[in-house]
Amino acid sequence: MLFARRDIEAAGAGGSDDSPAAKRGKPEAAGARPSLTRTEAAAAASVCVLRAAPRREFEQILRLPRSLADVRLLKDNLAVYARDYQANFILGYCSIYIFMQTFMIPGTIFMSLLAGALFGVVKGGILVVFTATAGASSCYFVSKLIGRPLISWLWPEKLRYFQSEIAKRKEKLLNYMLFLRITPTLPNTFINMASPIVDIPFHIFFAATLIGLIPASYITVKAGRALGDLRSVRELYDSKTLVILFLIGTVAVVPTILKRKRIYE
Repeated sequence: MLFARRDIEAAGAGGSDDSPAAKRGKPEAAGARPSLTRTEAAAAASVCVLRAAPRREFEQILRLPRSLADVRLLKDNLAVYARDYQANFILGYCSIYIFMQTFMIPGTIFMSLLAGALFGVVKGGILVVFTATAGASSCYFVSKLIGRPLISWLWPEKLRYFQSEIAKRKEKLLNYMLFLRITPTLPNTFINMASPIVDIPFHIFFAATLIGLIPASYITVKAGRALGDLRSVRELYDSKTLVILFLIGTVAVVPTILKRKRIYE
């Protein structure tokens, strides 16, 4: 302020700015800046840290898992964060899983393995079943709005077969949907998209998905606990596992078989 007042007085007195005081006052006044608040300083420091961090390292760590190697890398780098900030991590995990399931992005099996590796069989299993059911439900409604042309183009013969099978089992539709969810008879992606097209009610779709995904989710999450011993995803569903899944699925359709037998008798 002292320099500014001197400048004004000098300008009013002689109209010249060549005095030493005026010359010293101009650059200091022009260079004055308001001090940063604590919030602004913290934000600026965060930006500097992120810009200084190796970009390649972040790309290797924070990416969607596409292989067992990616799952192992994510487990090693996210284990501490998932433990200390569990709520934040679960929220982000659920958002990514549901998004992938909704828009049929491959890789959810690796996300299931990651849940088992980080949270164990019980917590990881509950998390996978919840997110898989939510994602499948979202895919159901998306397909109901815009999916008919796409699925008719991708799987025309499979869609006709599925529609005929659903028409035969209207009375015991839940049992048949449970069988499809438990066994790998039809891909889950196809079931998610085709169900609204063939007029499967949402409450049946939801119940069959919630219950039917439990066996497969348990197998995948349990394998995630022994991630170091897993060499290939194919090991998850070997012949023994497939036989067990088909036996469980057969139990779901037993009421339908018994009812048909009574009708014929």
